[in-house]
Amino acid sequence: MARLEFSPLELVERSAEAGRHDALLELGLMYAAGRDVEADLIEAHKWFNLAAARGNEEARRYRAELARDMTREQIAAAQREAREWLRSH
Repeated sequence: MARLEFSPLELVERSAEAGRHDALLELGLMYAAGRDVEADLIEAHKWFNLAAARGNEEARRYRAELARDMTREQIAAAQREAREWLRSH
């Protein structure tokens, strides 16, 4: 039987889609640090925002710290992406 192999990103994304709130924070950390993905402040903010909306205080702190290095336009884009993700999940 063939064994399916997933990248670290795919595994965490699948966990987030399955409702694991800790995976939302992990995705934010991955994009903020560029760990197993290309660093992307908008993606990181989006995932921290989603985790914070579910009550994760650590995500709130990371989101605020990240926002200091982002433009208003980037923050608005991250918020739009978070809303879109919520609508589809």
